[in-house]
Amino acid sequence: MTVGIEALNVYCGLATIPLPDLFDGRGLDRARLGNLMMERRSVGLPFEDPVTNAVNAARPLVEALDPADRDRIELLVTSTESGVDYSKSVASYVHRHLGLPAGCRVMEAKQACYAATGAMQLAAGYLSSGMSPGAKALVIATDVAVVDEYAEYAEPATGHGAAALQIGNDPRIMALDPGAFGLHSHETLDSARPRPDLDIADADRSLFAYLDCLSHSYADYTDRVEGADFATTFDRLVLHTPFAGLVRAAHRKMMRERTGAAPGEVAADFARRVAPSLVYPRTVGNLCSGSVYLALASTVDNAPPAGPERVGLFSYGSGCSAEFLSGVVQPDAARELARLRIRERLDARRVIGFEEYTRLLKESRRCLVPQRERRVEVEQWSEYLEAPGRPDRLLVLTGVEDYHRRYAWR
Repeated sequence: MTVGIEALNVYCGLATIPLPDLFDGRGLDRARLGNLMMERRSVGLPFEDPVTNAVNAARPLVEALDPADRDRIELLVTSTESGVDYSKSVASYVHRHLGLPAGCRVMEAKQACYAATGAMQLAAGYLSSGMSPGAKALVIATDVAVVDEYAEYAEPATGHGAAALQIGNDPRIMALDPGAFGLHSHETLDSARPRPDLDIADADRSLFAYLDCLSHSYADYTDRVEGADFATTFDRLVLHTPFAGLVRAAHRKMMRERTGAAPGEVAADFARRVAPSLVYPRTVGNLCSGSVYLALASTVDNAPPAGPERVGLFSYGSGCSAEFLSGVVQPDAARELARLRIRERLDARRVIGFEEYTRLLKESRRCLVPQRERRVEVEQWSEYLEAPGRPDRLLVLTGVEDYHRRYAWR
């Protein structure tokens, strides 16, 4: 049974800050800006949290289904590093506000930036088993950024938003290659979130872990997939993108290890097979476990396939777990994505300066901190909700009552 991604959407917020403004505001060295290969990053608002991001990413997919297909969503998994409760899952709120059927498995997954890929693979295995013919799954990677100046050069690379994947046996975006995957995991502390309002990271350890895991997971892929060749098997490459500069370094490393290509050949291959995947991430930042799927959307939108194209994907999550897998992007994938107007919505984000950024950050960092009662003055931020080009309907956080989070449509 063919299984894969039937539909894909991303939500990357309503605000964005140019990276030079953030560098200058924090007193960071502009000479290092080129290492990130980023232009802007998305910024969270005080009425946004992991629930609103997830629902706002998935709503267009769910609403595009006819009622019969909507009732066949039997599995909802949210992957997040930004949980709002140690017991109750983010998915429970998402299930409610998407209006999904009661006959649905609902759960939350956590493994840093890898969890969405793990959830997708488990969902694909369930659907391909034939246990429930015609069933569908919804996997939503959703996170918010809590870093500020203490994160130094990690702060400009941090993104905000969610990526939603509809998984089923009509993969109009990408059909997964059955059994074509490679794995590598080990325990390390390269980054973590030990409390709701604090991220910690060992930048050097994290970069080396990412690169090592790419090499090892691809080696495992070649052990499982006879004849796999890094240079010729994949028409496109889509890698987890903490920042575009790391992806460029990872591609260069793999080309040297696996092909022995000359520098000019490596650069040309990067421009052809990898660069289209970085167009959106360079303006959003790291979406955590949604990052690789933002990159997949970027590839499809910015290098539309003329026919079926095999894509190699790499997913990495700190801590750490990694997977290299492959699938075939379908010829109509660009048309399917075009109706969601991802590029248009990214361009419509309100551009803010450093002073506004710090004001927003002070308020929005509170969204994950447990409070028994809280009221969010949504009207205070109406200029963002009323801006041209925003989605026609958005879920917003309105407050917390006796620890129960409250939401409304705007």
